[in-house]
Amino acid sequence: MILRCNYEELSALKQGAHTLLDVSEGDQHVVVAPPAAHATVAALLPRLEGDLTISTLEEFYSVQIAIDAIVICLRAEMESAVATTHAAHEYAVAAYFDFAHAFSVLTRVREMGAEMEALIEVVTGGVVTPEVAREFVFPD
Repeated sequence: MILRCNYEELSALKQGAHTLLDVSEGDQHVVVAPPAAHATVAALLPRLEGDLTISTLEEFYSVQIAIDAIVICLRAEMESAVATTHAAHEYAVAAYFDFAHAFSVLTRVREMGAEMEALIEVVTGGVVTPEVAREFVFPD
């Protein structure tokens, strides 16, 4: 399966990933993300150069966790920018667009995951298990 992303979406995801990872290293931004998500974000970051090829549902779950953490981070950044400046301030507007682009990708990711799970259920005739999520391979 291929998750298509445009330049603005990739830029927003990269910005959010860098912010989230900087926070985990002690930077003083106001961001909350599950600690387990930091490793998945670090693993996703080098792949944010173009469309993402996702081969298994297990890989998909990792990508979804990372993008969800990035969106949480960007939402916190946006809210902080609006609260410390004002809604029309340049930084607040830029933070809004980063959040909106990443949120748009997250919405598509959630839809893709539902489609992948449904396809596995149709093909295998059973529910998705961790073993099936790891072994069932989707073509590009």
